[in-house]
Amino acid sequence: MTVRDVARIGLVMALFVTVQQTLVLDLRVGGLHPDIMILLPIVAGIVGGPSRGASMGFWAGLVADLFLPTPFGLSALVGCLVGFAVGAATLALDRTALWLPPFAALAGSALYELIYAVLGSVLGQPQMLHAGVAQIVLLVSLVNAVLALPALRLVAWALPEVSTEGVPTSATATGVLR
Repeated sequence: MTVRDVARIGLVMALFVTVQQTLVLDLRVGGLHPDIMILLPIVAGIVGGPSRGASMGFWAGLVADLFLPTPFGLSALVGCLVGFAVGAATLALDRTALWLPPFAALAGSALYELIYAVLGSVLGQPQMLHAGVAQIVLLVSLVNAVLALPALRLVAWALPEVSTEGVPTSATATGVLR
């Protein structure tokens, strides 16, 4: 990766965390707010495959953990797992299909929130598994499904080209958007 690639990834991550912390936290539905940081590993998994999804999930999770009162590293761990899972699950699919990013964001966000709540509870935060988890999963999943295509475009711009066998390049993965 070149300095330019790292700068682009950093810029996209800074944009997401800024929007999350300034705008999204104020968008409340029934006292709950969306979490767009989850989109980074999901769309990175679509664009760059399992390793890029896991890497983006780790770094985006570490940045998100700076702003959360939960155990440090929990978001990084779950983001890494979900980014890898989405990347692996979409390897055999047509990544240019318009339905894929919203569907992956919906499923990936739901998986993220469920794993996050369970692991948080295991790590000494029993309040994370409460009756409102279903509403959190629903809100975060729906909002992220709506934002999946613009997020995909940003992440595809930021990630450098991939030449690994079986994993499409950024241009191929987002050919439908060009």
